[in-house]
Amino acid sequence: MKLFTPIEASEMLPLVRPKLERLRRLYGRISALREQVKAAAAASEFGGGTAGGSAYIQALNEIRQITSEFSDGGIQLKDPSRGLIDFPSFLAGRVILLCWQLGEREEIEWWHETDAGFAGRQRLKDFPQP
Repeated sequence: MKLFTPIEASEMLPLVRPKLERLRRLYGRISALREQVKAAAAASEFGGGTAGGSAYIQALNEIRQITSEFSDGGIQLKDPSRGLIDFPSFLAGRVILLCWQLGEREEIEWWHETDAGFAGRQRLKDFPQP
């Protein structure tokens, strides 16, 4: 598992933010194409199809590519619709998650325990020091 310091994670944000924005748009596109894809699947049973199926597959492939880049880089994608990600970190002798989402400053300001999730977020400046 790759571990990030708060500075390293913050330095990644300008690279990560556009990809999260793209993911959010792609998920919206998939949602909009869902009915067309159902029609394409039904038509394919009779030897036909529609263009919606192709656009849907392209969007899925791009989502897979971006999510693979995050995973390969050690970044955990938690909620693509919110642009929520975590960076594993090791602070004060334990593994925690540095937490960031679209709309926040391009600086890591939040963390949570590995089992706490977003609801357990706390300010990094208040992180308990040994």
